[in-house]
Amino acid sequence: MRYQIHSHRFATLVVQTELYKDDFDELIETVSNISDEDLIKQFTQDKDKRSSAKSLSKAINFLLQDRLKSLNWNTESPIFKEEEYTKNNKSYWRLDFVKNKISVEVAFNHQEAVAHNLIKPVLASELNHVEKAIQTNLGVIITATDALKKSGNFDTAIGTFEKFVSFLRPYNNFITVPLIIIGLEPPESFKIENKEIHHNI
Repeated sequence: MRYQIHSHRFATLVVQTELYKDDFDELIETVSNISDEDLIKQFTQDKDKRSSAKSLSKAINFLLQDRLKSLNWNTESPIFKEEEYTKNNKSYWRLDFVKNKISVEVAFNHQEAVAHNLIKPVLASELNHVEKAIQTNLGVIITATDALKKSGNFDTAIGTFEKFVSFLRPYNNFITVPLIIIGLEPPESFKIENKEIHHNI
């Protein structure tokens, strides 16, 4: 997939250092290697299994999880150890992917969750009064651009790349760790309308 990147606290420079480079390059390569054909195949399978698959969100989530897991990224990693924050698999205290010092959140949820999704990498990277399960130093958020939201038939209320970037200024003093926002661009050869694939001519 094509994508845009926004860097907070010099994150694009930080990921070029030895501690992060291999893992970040692996993540970017995984995103880049998701083809239109991959998306069509997965969307079709999802739609056949459950009629609720109306957008590309499930397809993208599945492809990222399947491929990153095969590269030894930890999935659904709890940020904290204490039972209060781990029982019932509470997603708001978990990260989608973690490897070494990088935490990753894939955010296709409601725009009201934008602020919390921005804070998750900070919680994973800063010291806390709650006992930690992981300790990262840098965060990545993968989300849809406004253009992908439209062409991928995403819910109109999701928080997009543009929304995340706009939140960084007022949240600047609270987002204390290097953070990269990856905005996924639309497929080049098709779009989703009313749960159906329409190929671009």
